[in-house]
Amino acid sequence: MKTAKFAIGQVVRHRLFPFKGIIFDVDPQFANTDEWYEAIPADVRPRKDQPFYHLLAENSETEYIAYVSEQNLLEDQSGEPVRHSQIKEMFDKRPDGRYEPKRQSRH
Repeated sequence: MKTAKFAIGQVVRHRLFPFKGIIFDVDPQFANTDEWYEAIPADVRPRKDQPFYHLLAENSETEYIAYVSEQNLLEDQSGEPVRHSQIKEMFDKRPDGRYEPKRQSRH
């Protein structure tokens, strides 16, 4: 099994499509439905044997949750903040601009 290249809280962008987001979960390999996978055009369909990332994603028009293969992600170097409405529920923004997962209180 391959080790994930990107980390929870990291800002990434899609290699082919104009969106970026913050990683909030990682699957070591594909863990979505076959219907979802088959809906991706064959010429851009990623391999299943790699990490897949759940993103709080945004493009110029909207915010959403994305599920993206590692091969289709690049580190976002823009330094621009992500505006997704769920960020504050899941992350704290550090002074250096990075996102850190919120600490869960345990009872």
